[in-house]
Amino acid sequence: MKIRASTVAGMFYPGDPGRLRQLLSELFRNVPCSGDAAGVVSPHAGYVYSGRTAATAFAAFDEKFEGTFLVIGPSHRGFPTCISQIPWETPLGILEPDTELGSYIDLPVDERAMGYGTENSLEVQMPFIQFRFPRSRIVPIMMGYQTLPEVHRISSVIIKALEKYQKPVKIVASSDFSHYVSAEKAYRDDHYAIEALIHMDVAEFFSRIQSHNITACGYGPIGCMIEVLKTRGKTRCDLLEYTTSGEVSGDYDQVVGYAALAVR
Repeated sequence: MKIRASTVAGMFYPGDPGRLRQLLSELFRNVPCSGDAAGVVSPHAGYVYSGRTAATAFAAFDEKFEGTFLVIGPSHRGFPTCISQIPWETPLGILEPDTELGSYIDLPVDERAMGYGTENSLEVQMPFIQFRFPRSRIVPIMMGYQTLPEVHRISSVIIKALEKYQKPVKIVASSDFSHYVSAEKAYRDDHYAIEALIHMDVAEFFSRIQSHNITACGYGPIGCMIEVLKTRGKTRCDLLEYTTSGEVSGDYDQVVGYAALAVR
């Protein structure tokens, strides 16, 4: 059977299963559980920088959830939008795909694009799912063009698929926020963009991203998640945590911003 092998283990997170499990246990240890979110925004940097923020996002889901995670991440290498339908490997083992839900999603399957190089936007989320929700399955979606029309197209495809599927699904939008700006600018710009998300206003979110040249890398997946969940009766988006890489590196002149958000 074809398997999507992990490509950033040992770089973005520990490649040793014992060390990875210990780190994830530590990241979740003091993170408050915050209800049962329908979707979250989670960062995808190295765990040393954004692991706690990612754990904060995943802790917003009910720990007993055993359904499917639809994980949407940006393509950092220019591939068109596609999905995966094969198992994904992490140092903790194998994450099984939900091929039934995947079959309802009218997007091309491209396993080569999913496994090309060291694409991290989707893979970095997988150990969190595997550790916290060991009975869950996944449908990874890698988003190419991050335009508002593409958000509407992909969200429409997902909405139709979920109407057919009728089983429990959570959505993870994988995104970091500002890249390589001062901590002050990152905080100001990112919170300006996030304010639009708090109001579930995707068009305004895109407008603010563009008008302030905010270098978030997964604004398209965030937009897709919000649009899908609005049709499923969700009306709230809460900012759970905001951090920057400077808090770990000590370099506040060139930081990357990370946010955990939960849609309910």
